[in-house]
Amino acid sequence: MEYALVTAAFICVVVAGAALWRALSSGLFVDHALMAASHHIQGAVGWVADLFSY
Repeated sequence: MEYALVTAAFICVVVAGAALWRALSSGLFVDHALMAASHHIQGAVGWVADLFSY
């Protein structure tokens, strides 16, 4: 029973590592960061414009 649990946990770790490697190599995290940064900059520009308007 112990070997089955350890083997299942090891397979889960390997599959998760492979999924993370695939996401990193495809640039998924970089694309997400760029999309989030553009929304942040747009929000910041509006805030700065409001600050200097007064």
